[in-house]
Amino acid sequence: MKEQGSILKICEFCGITFNAYKTTTRYCSHTCNSRAYKDNKRQMRLTAINYRTMQEMEVISDQYEKIKDKEFLSVSETAFLLSVGRMTVYRYLHSGSLPAVQIGGKTFIRRKDIDTMFDAREEYKAKPSIDRKPISELCTVAEIKEKYKVNESWIFKVAKENNFPRTLNKGKTYFSRKHVDAYFSKKNQHTGIAEWYSVDDIKEKFNMTINSVYSFVSENSIPKKKEGKYVFYSKYHVDKLKEEVESERLEYYTVPEAMKKYNMSRDQIYHYVKYHKIPKVKIGKSIKIAKQELDRVLNPIII
Repeated sequence: MKEQGSILKICEFCGITFNAYKTTTRYCSHTCNSRAYKDNKRQMRLTAINYRTMQEMEVISDQYEKIKDKEFLSVSETAFLLSVGRMTVYRYLHSGSLPAVQIGGKTFIRRKDIDTMFDAREEYKAKPSIDRKPISELCTVAEIKEKYKVNESWIFKVAKENNFPRTLNKGKTYFSRKHVDAYFSKKNQHTGIAEWYSVDDIKEKFNMTINSVYSFVSENSIPKKKEGKYVFYSKYHVDKLKEEVESERLEYYTVPEAMKKYNMSRDQIYHYVKYHKIPKVKIGKSIKIAKQELDRVLNPIII
């Protein structure tokens, strides 16, 4: 039995002599083994890329050999010769830059006309660069935090998402005041509203659950504003809508209330409302039916 490490071999990757445990060992360490594996994979990829490139060059060469002596070319052949797309060739044809002949639904372009297209042309002129207007007014991150009650990380997130112009001066970031104010004014469109409810205020005053609060403000599109992570809703709109709902509660049925009272399906209720032209109103997503009119129509048929 051979003693371990008694076989001297040369690492196939780094070239260092080392003591091997087996005659089949090729590398001096796991690191060299891993690097050799990655290098082999890299070479295989490069070989595959080179092979594909050679194939593509052969295809291009074959295509060029087919058309190099042709006097009349198709649109596809012209596009290949000019290294552009077929639609670009059609734009040349429609603009009159390149003449063509149509015979039997096929378009033919003379090779001579392609060469002529490049003769007597105006010298290429690069488009003038657009000078960006300098940012006239700047605001610091601290000013934005103070004015709009938001977190610093949130400011940078919004600035990146909305591409706010910015500049860096002495380690401080400054944003375009115009863009910042425009973003927040869009978020808080109801600037004329003076009083606001928080979600907790609405819960406590109207004895509502948090889910019912969110459903109520969403269904009725209550104006809102956001300060940091907190959302506030217009006190005036909430109070007014609650008063309307309360007054209408005594004068209107909801559809489920009418179904329950008269033991009818939803379709039956809607049939009577439509047939007898009973007044109805829509509040948020709810339909309210005039109580007095519905009672007048349905009370006589109750058994």
